[in-house]
Amino acid sequence: MKSTYILGAMAVAGLAASAASAATLDDVKAAGTIKCGVSTGLAGFSNPDAAGKWEGFDVSVCRALAAAVLGDAEKVTYVPTTGKTRFTALASGEVDILARNTTWTFSRDTDLGFDFVGVNYYDGQGFMVPKSLGVSSAKELDGATVCIQTGTTTELNLADFFRANNMTYEPVPIETNAEAQQKYLANACDAYTTDASGLAATRATFETPADHIILPEIISKEPLGPVVRHGDNQWGDVAMWTLNALIAAEEYGVTKANVDDMKANSNNPEVRRLLGVEGDLGAMIGLDSEFAYRAIKSEGNYGEIFDAFLGPNTAIGLERGLNAQWTQGGLLYAPPFR
Repeated sequence: MKSTYILGAMAVAGLAASAASAATLDDVKAAGTIKCGVSTGLAGFSNPDAAGKWEGFDVSVCRALAAAVLGDAEKVTYVPTTGKTRFTALASGEVDILARNTTWTFSRDTDLGFDFVGVNYYDGQGFMVPKSLGVSSAKELDGATVCIQTGTTTELNLADFFRANNMTYEPVPIETNAEAQQKYLANACDAYTTDASGLAATRATFETPADHIILPEIISKEPLGPVVRHGDNQWGDVAMWTLNALIAAEEYGVTKANVDDMKANSNNPEVRRLLGVEGDLGAMIGLDSEFAYRAIKSEGNYGEIFDAFLGPNTAIGLERGLNAQWTQGGLLYAPPFR
């Protein structure tokens, strides 16, 4: 008898193969909107503001893509998805791209039939506990109850960590970050585990964030990035090179404020190709030569987006760390625009 995972993977892969037979870029242009799969709400990454307008680090990826493809960053239809529903939504064509804290893994890239178009946040799984619990290490959580989102790599990492350290735990399954926050604050679980960035984002929304600590252990690699269906290479290229444009812009000092000046006056051949002054790179992926210029003009470069939603001066308060440019000791590196 096939496991539930195998049956689920086969179903999702079958949907993806069917949906990918259409040219997504043509469909997006015809519809005049990009259907973007986001989280159900995670501060700093993808969350509706008081007026119901979606904003955040991941949301900016979809906005940049809409500016590149459709000439207007507002032409995005946001579709909230959970850890369980996100892959079915993408595979079935309900969304054109996922931009919602999704970890790039072997099985998701191959067995489920998806393509990760890059990494926009290098992360790792951690644990958050109330200070009142009196622990300072995840290795002190033997016998703890742990809030855990179902349908995620987090579930598997949690089991691996406790088994490797000869500890036991009681999972408290939840489907959304909002549900996890509610149960955690109601003391229905001793600890909450998810990506460390997600823990920081969640803690920032608490009434007294200082009453909760993120433990020092990072127990996994979680390269998070936008996801498209396998088999539609042109759409994958459009998404990949739009993300690369934001990363390259930071490396070359192109910002939202100076992009017009750089476009008119820069003598750097890479910048001139990036902004469509020289060559016609856009034509190679079905767009015009200014697709990257529009993305940067709309959202700013990667660093500007990070600082606006996640950086030290925000409530989330994250440092760049691994997400710094390769020239600054981080892992961010955009392939050449040539």
